[in-house]
Amino acid sequence: MTKSDIKIMPEYFDRYIALADDHLSVIEALELSLQELNDAPLDKWQALGDKVYAKGKWTIPDILQHYIDTERVFVYRILSIARGDQQKMTPYDENEFAKNALATRRPLEEILEELKLIRRATIMMFKSFTDEMLMQNGHGYNGVQYGPIALGFMLAGHQRWHFRVLEEKYYPMVL
Repeated sequence: MTKSDIKIMPEYFDRYIALADDHLSVIEALELSLQELNDAPLDKWQALGDKVYAKGKWTIPDILQHYIDTERVFVYRILSIARGDQQKMTPYDENEFAKNALATRRPLEEILEELKLIRRATIMMFKSFTDEMLMQNGHGYNGVQYGPIALGFMLAGHQRWHFRVLEEKYYPMVL
């Protein structure tokens, strides 16, 4: 199933979904995002260390931990919806998560490896779904509706969103 199969485009998440390739299935988009993680410029990330482009912004370890946390939160939502759960999902505070994760105390390679493992598990979960499961709709906070297929593309695009921020705002600091 591709992005064109999304019946309800979730508000806010559409900016991430738009960054996923149109011609790929959701599984292919997630597999491509895993390849993009495998090809990540670890040397640049290590050269950046704990530098940030502005006060209050996240470090590279914080950003990668944010991917991990977001994936875990949304995989729960995806699985719940695919299994027919109709309860309203609650929001999560990404800044509170980042503050309490203490990502800068961990080796960057370890965080990246954890992220790759989680992405692999997400791909396996999506492979287990039927088309009917992918097309279920659930209830997010503030009346937002979304389903597994939209959130799968959101996860792939979310990574690209942050990769673009890295390219535009972080990488110039190490050139």
